[in-house]
Amino acid sequence: MRQPRRMALFTAAFTGAALLAPPGSPASARPDTPPGIVVQDGMTQPIYSFADAIEERVYVETPLDTDNDGRRDRVAIDVSRPRETATAGLKVPVIFEHSPYRKGVWGDVPYPSVLVDELPQAGRGHGLGARSLDVAIQRAKANLPGSLDDYYVPRGYAVVLGQSIGTGDSDGCPTSGDRAETLGTKAVIDWLNGRAKGFTATGEPVTAGWTTGAVGMTGVSYNGTLPNMVATTGVAGLKTIIPVSAISSWYDYYRANGLVVAPGTYQGEDADVLAKFTAGQARAEGPCADEIARITEEQDRVTGDYTRFWRERDYRPDARNVRASVFVVHGLNDWNVKPENFAGWWDQLARFDVPRKIWLHQGGHGGPGAAATVTLPDGRSWTYRQTENRWFDYWLWNVRNGIMDEPTAVVQREDRAYTTYANWPDPAARVVPLRLTAADATAPGGLTADRARPSRVTQGFVDAGRTIGPDALVAGPDEASANRLVYRTAALPADVRMSGRPEMRLRMSIDNRADANLTVYLVDYGPAGSTGSPVVVTRGWMDPQNRISAAQGLPLKQGKMYDYRWTLEPKDYVFSAGHRIGVVVFSSDQEYTLLPLDGTRLTVAPTGSELRIPIVGGRVALGL
Repeated sequence: MRQPRRMALFTAAFTGAALLAPPGSPASARPDTPPGIVVQDGMTQPIYSFADAIEERVYVETPLDTDNDGRRDRVAIDVSRPRETATAGLKVPVIFEHSPYRKGVWGDVPYPSVLVDELPQAGRGHGLGARSLDVAIQRAKANLPGSLDDYYVPRGYAVVLGQSIGTGDSDGCPTSGDRAETLGTKAVIDWLNGRAKGFTATGEPVTAGWTTGAVGMTGVSYNGTLPNMVATTGVAGLKTIIPVSAISSWYDYYRANGLVVAPGTYQGEDADVLAKFTAGQARAEGPCADEIARITEEQDRVTGDYTRFWRERDYRPDARNVRASVFVVHGLNDWNVKPENFAGWWDQLARFDVPRKIWLHQGGHGGPGAAATVTLPDGRSWTYRQTENRWFDYWLWNVRNGIMDEPTAVVQREDRAYTTYANWPDPAARVVPLRLTAADATAPGGLTADRARPSRVTQGFVDAGRTIGPDALVAGPDEASANRLVYRTAALPADVRMSGRPEMRLRMSIDNRADANLTVYLVDYGPAGSTGSPVVVTRGWMDPQNRISAAQGLPLKQGKMYDYRWTLEPKDYVFSAGHRIGVVVFSSDQEYTLLPLDGTRLTVAPTGSELRIPIVGGRVALGL
């Protein structure tokens, strides 16, 4: 039975976990230590009464007027802090989670059409449903006490839960990831450091004299995207962020290489739909209608080009400004916020030598779970919750717990065990070209590392994306199909690990139309004759008109062969011995792309086409 449609970007709470006690821990502070912290095993301990915590609502003034009412927008935040910050002069750092989902979302936003013949997309429904309010979002409303504050306030932190500009109790209009949302978030950090104004509900000024000014941000999905955004401002006081399943480029969330590509399971969603959802219906159809109409126009569901609209929502070029450390957390099977969002961000952080750590798990959209446990090379074991705790302690309380001396990357393997690596992608990965081969025009072809020159057979298929879904196109790798082409290796002699971005190089023509979608799935197939289900390892999409640049499409000549080159979504994956690596080439992806009328004919020339895979150990490890 189909599950109810859920919000594409959602927040999730981590459950508590029992503390482990690794050997060789630093000495604990005495119980009679003046107000401050107690550290054991490199982690702050719960010494403050949560029942006595102070809770308050503050409205922080921003430099913005997104709803054009002539007044500066204010964002609502809820604060929870130890009572000792008022009674004993204790000053504490802050863990800050900002969110557009606290309250008042529009629970049934209509989706635009995904049918190309209904362009321009003017809000006509396509029968695939509408955005519905997810139970997880209802749980994510400001909930003092809640997950972050009930864990961290007793350990000597303040917790701030904010409502993003244009949402909930905050003023203004949502803008789906642009500079306004960034500055609305930054204003809270500025207030915590005495650089912005804050007010009570009755308009009385209020300051944050109880904090050290050191701020760490975290959150899942949109709540993790906001930390990425504000970190690129280099705002003073933001010491660290832990973005979980977070966006680093909204283009890579809603587009891919010139194609309009939906977040997984939310076919038809776009930036304006999300803005309407977070605004709530009254605000979206009222004072924010003009702002959202601008988003609808500028997002451009016709071409899928990388325009100024998307550049304003791409944080990677601004990684040079990041002054905070970054602990990236992401699911390797997250097809909502696709893996390029963590990998592209990670690459830029490395380029500018930002202090960083990465934790990749085998799940989808969300975190790894508080109790997920990794064992370090020295034999100590830490849960994810403890790792998060130690990370915040190191960067916000200056606890010398050695976390930055531990392996940079934690990756959950297919057997669900966590392994540490020096970095990600694995530095030992080497690109191995696998040429496409074909014996005739219809039979499934091969993938080979052999450099022998292949025959010059061409192969063709017909787009049927409106009627045939990707599951059917991936199945039957040893059978011919009129609607896709498949190529696979011989059985692997040993386990093979891929780490990084596969690249598809395809020589192809579109024979009867001016354009087409282009989709490639990388698949793990069992041995020939196996009845086991294939595993889709990763995916990639492209508009052939954007063969030169994602920023601009160029006309195609029907029947003319062109060379296309693009990367698939990054992955870390082990193909088991005896299995076959496969690549499936088809056109429209019913689950992700816009859908033209069926019938587009495409021809592939295996000669001159290849799949390039980053294999740990290179060609020798591949064994083919």
